[in-house]
Amino acid sequence: MATILRDLSYRYQWLYDTISRIAALSVGGESRFRQLALEGVSLTPETKVLDLCCGSAQATEYLVRYSSEVTGLDASPRSLQRARQNVPDASYVQAFAENMPLPKDEFDLVHTSVAMHEMDREQLRDILAEVYRVLKPSGTFTMVDFHRPTNPLLWPGLSLFLWLFETETAWQLLATDLPQLLAEVGFQVDKPRLYAGGSLQVLQAQKPR
Repeated sequence: MATILRDLSYRYQWLYDTISRIAALSVGGESRFRQLALEGVSLTPETKVLDLCCGSAQATEYLVRYSSEVTGLDASPRSLQRARQNVPDASYVQAFAENMPLPKDEFDLVHTSVAMHEMDREQLRDILAEVYRVLKPSGTFTMVDFHRPTNPLLWPGLSLFLWLFETETAWQLLATDLPQLLAEVGFQVDKPRLYAGGSLQVLQAQKPR
């Protein structure tokens, strides 16, 4: 069930952006946060990139700095309208992440930023299977999202944030073994990198050749 604050943050871009910038301070600011999942990933102007669940193109803005072949996908017409205004250099597709109208073996990189916690476990598995399908062999899937804090001092802040702005699926993600789920789909998974006292995780996984 969505909270009033969550609904407001998606309705008003300035509120969403403010929340995002405040939350990103835990890892050194928004610019640092948006590039965490890209560390160690080889990107060229020809790299075909899918920004999955791109929202209003907050992460897309950084992806187009590296590649001229960026596609943003989101189910929300309102978000995509904002995305096209914010980052016109990318192309956009309106669709659900678990049923992408995109060819098999199309992308070198699929990226998603703080979106998978909005999916229930069945949706999440379906989405990861779709990511696997649209990635080229040897392609990379990279994501950043919530994680159970390893520092107990971070639990109160994360709990308050989830209670105010997220739904029960965010709590479900904290109990989900994402590396295992990715491996079950067929990915080769690197060890997660943890930030902000363990409350954020970055995962990078490869589709085998």
